[in-house]
Amino acid sequence: MNTPPLSDPRVDAAIEEALATTEVGLQVAAYLDGDLIIDTYGGSVDENGTSAVDSDTLFFPFSVTKAVTSTTLHVQAGRGLVDYDTPIAEYWPGWGKYGKEAITVRHVLTHQSGVPWMPEGVTPELKADWDWMIRGFEEMSPDFPIGTNCYHALGWGWIIAEIIQRTDPDNRPFAQVAREELLDPIGATDLYFGLPASEDHRLAPVIKGEIPESTEFPMFFDGMPRAVHPSAQVFNLEITRRTVDPGAGAITNARSMAAHWALLANKGTMNGVRLLSEKQVESFLEKRPNSEAVDKYLGISVPVSKYGYYLSDETPGMIPIITPDSPIVWMPGAGSSVGWAELDTGLAVAITHNNMEMGSPPSWPAIAEAVRAVAADMKDRNEL
Repeated sequence: MNTPPLSDPRVDAAIEEALATTEVGLQVAAYLDGDLIIDTYGGSVDENGTSAVDSDTLFFPFSVTKAVTSTTLHVQAGRGLVDYDTPIAEYWPGWGKYGKEAITVRHVLTHQSGVPWMPEGVTPELKADWDWMIRGFEEMSPDFPIGTNCYHALGWGWIIAEIIQRTDPDNRPFAQVAREELLDPIGATDLYFGLPASEDHRLAPVIKGEIPESTEFPMFFDGMPRAVHPSAQVFNLEITRRTVDPGAGAITNARSMAAHWALLANKGTMNGVRLLSEKQVESFLEKRPNSEAVDKYLGISVPVSKYGYYLSDETPGMIPIITPDSPIVWMPGAGSSVGWAELDTGLAVAITHNNMEMGSPPSWPAIAEAVRAVAADMKDRNEL
């Protein structure tokens, strides 16, 4: 299926500018009050221009994945299956040793558990082995005191997803819970945790994503080890696209990722189904404790919600079109994929792409401004 584009000249112009500067191929999708208003694209799936991107092309959004996994957890919390402030060991006994006994669900959700790294010796093959990964986390000791801000770059996903599995009344694997309880009900049918081989032909390979030789941050490769680094070398492997990676390895198009954000922008409803209460969604705007402290991994102060999303801020590198007072939850990904939900306007946006070397500044702020202008005009017309 090659879905015709749904767009506006302002968005088209921003996409053309992005393709002329930093991008190879990209998609932009947006919902307003639960309705799809933008679903468009441009460029090529590869540097040779042999195949054009369309609305159904699939991309890796990297850490934007974390938002989807967070929302899956919140659906279970809303049903009384998970309590954020309960020690993880009560749900997952094997976790509760080596100083991890007091770590709660929220401590991991907010990147404050003190256990931010991947298991030692991880490879793409071992990353695909769920049981090996879980045993690895069980055997870890905290590197920092509880409450320390230290971004859990990759490992976060397995810990949160294991909690989801262990609190599911039907003992389903994480990918099945996410599919049946979140993605299918909201119509995000093209968002995958582990891509079926039948969909390989739709996947755009990662371009120019190289593993750095060194960085100024000494802990960088603890969080993203070279063997599994978000890079072309690793993420273009077949085993990577088959792996259920709940922190950085979803595969999606912009339309399905935007549908996830639309659930939040629409205060918990999508496709006529309520999955979260309005009160839940509004609580997502609450900052985690100690949020202003510099993150030991990222080297900057990061505005993180008590519920795992990023919040509005003027921190360098964050969304420049959003003011600190904007009621917005969002998540960036490696290479500058991005998605967000505006809780005051009902706008939800996702931008997916394949070029990991985006340049500075990235291209998407201009695209975001164009989409927001379109949405504002629609709002004004609807209010007349």
